[in-house]
Amino acid sequence: MSTLLHIDSSGKSAFSVTQPLTVYFAEKWKQANPSGKIVYRHLGESNLQFLNAEVITGFNTPSEKLSDEQKTLLKQSDELLAELENADVYLFGIPMYNFSVPAVFKAYLDLIVRANKTFSFAGGAPKGLLANKKLVVITASGADYSSGPAKAMDFVEPYVRAIMTFIGVTDITFVKAHGTNPEAINATSKQAKRAIDELIPQAVANRA
Repeated sequence: MSTLLHIDSSGKSAFSVTQPLTVYFAEKWKQANPSGKIVYRHLGESNLQFLNAEVITGFNTPSEKLSDEQKTLLKQSDELLAELENADVYLFGIPMYNFSVPAVFKAYLDLIVRANKTFSFAGGAPKGLLANKKLVVITASGADYSSGPAKAMDFVEPYVRAIMTFIGVTDITFVKAHGTNPEAINATSKQAKRAIDELIPQAVANRA
């Protein structure tokens, strides 16, 4: 059975542009894969930890030497890692905030990019440990950052591509919407839905 990990990170609730699009993708994925399982997490409602000295120490402590307090401290990170390991397809809704990802999404990345969990330096070179996964990232921004001088200000796509590739996820597709008025948002969201329709067969094929 294939599993879709659906993650939202928008702080705009009912006014979000990315969330209706991730819901659209998830619904289409489920229609094409009725036996599949969807695991949903909204990062803004997950009370994510921010890295501090205690968490970092726990990350760098061998599992057999962790204290009970450290095991409790790492429980959230371990749960997030289990979701990643058990899923075949990842769906991330990531709006652009101040040219980059929301702080809550950065906190999420800090909890899942862990040595010997999602990457290793065995052999002296970094190696991503999340193999054979597909990631679809749905983003939204106030303006179009896909080309021209504005492209250099988009720190969402290059950052997400770099960090996810680092942990082994190389099959990555971005679907983008943009606009600050209802007409532009509606038009680019329709374009995004058409792109999603084309993506669904790829997201389901050979993953059931």
